Amino acid sequence: MPDTAPTHDPAEAALSPQAQRGNIARLTIAQALAGANSVVVYATGAIVGDMLAPARALATLPLSVFVVGMAACILPAGVIARRHGRRAAFLAGTGCGVLVGLLAALAVMLGSFWLFCLATFFGGAYAAVVLSFRFAAADGVAPARRARALSFVMGGGVAAGVVGPQLVTHTMYLWPAHMFAATFVVQAAVAALSAMVLAGVRLPRPTPAEAAAKGRPLAVIARQPRFVIAVVCGAVSYMLMNFLMTAAPLAMRLCGHSQESANLGLQWHVIAMYAPSFFTGRLITRFGAGRIVALGLLLTAVSAAIGLTGIEVAHFWVTLVLLGIGWNFGFVGASALVLECHRPEEKTRVQSFNDFIVFGTMAIGSFASGGILAAYDWATVLWVSFVPLALAAAALAVGAGAVRWRG
Repeated sequence: MPDTAPTHDPAEAALSPQAQRGNIARLTIAQALAGANSVVVYATGAIVGDMLAPARALATLPLSVFVVGMAACILPAGVIARRHGRRAAFLAGTGCGVLVGLLAALAVMLGSFWLFCLATFFGGAYAAVVLSFRFAAADGVAPARRARALSFVMGGGVAAGVVGPQLVTHTMYLWPAHMFAATFVVQAAVAALSAMVLAGVRLPRPTPAEAAAKGRPLAVIARQPRFVIAVVCGAVSYMLMNFLMTAAPLAMRLCGHSQESANLGLQWHVIAMYAPSFFTGRLITRFGAGRIVALGLLLTAVSAAIGLTGIEVAHFWVTLVLLGIGWNFGFVGASALVLECHRPEEKTRVQSFNDFIVFGTMAIGSFASGGILAAYDWATVLWVSFVPLALAAAALAVGAGAVRWRG
């Protein structure tokens, strides 16, 4: 296809092996620390929302605002990265991470639902910047190793899956008068630590030729069948993960299960989201991104089907674990496809545009999740998830010739 990005780019492989390893290590650590931010928000958002909201139907609104913050800040974060470098965007994001913890603690102390929503918006802004870690890992890395670098950094989320829920469990009652206030203060401290780690990242600056080149119009890039498939499958994978994960902790509470059980389920869900990343890149290299994305969609469907079989703790946990693995294969595979769709001078625009669509779609699912759970039940949330799954499967089948099915 004439609009396909070139597969070889010497300028992009300019970093020394030592610099590459250092960047990947720092980005992986930052992914773990920053991932804890999202885990804390998801573990507490619906519960605190239920405590502070003027109506139960608004209980998951803070989580929806978190997703809106992600979608709203992805493009500005891309502009900062393009003009001032990725590291400037990273530090701006961690500043938002500190704000979310401090504002959320204040909201709990004051009993202010809307201040808590503002806090989660900043949490979304932080998460929007964290999303670019996976693409930053590929900067300065030879094309053949990019999928592995991207996937390895995503693996840092395994630690987030342990740190986040345990942080909530061990701090939520430290201040008895204000449940979760201490949790949010510690969350702010973790974001500050992430900033210190990211300050040492050294990524290649755009060459004069790249800075002068405008690249193809975004509309031309977006019409590539490969890009369309990457966006649709990435959006559905992330939207459904968020759609079900948003509702699950509150659904467990409504089914009579403890907050500790919900925290543990969320912990294993996040571990399942990121643990496969240590080998997903190799799977993509060997079997092709298309097959890995298809496997991810299949596992997501299986997770929803298992959730429909019962409402015991085990049903929720198995659903969340399979959902996490399905998300990893679907989203990492789709991200690898995005790397094949742009030229060096187009990367920040195309990557930001992809993430904007993915998380704009995810915002819709997040808003719908709480409303469906409040109006109906957990089973209805699960049944609804099959609709976008069918859409993604159809897109993958129709555009099969545009994706790499073999390694």
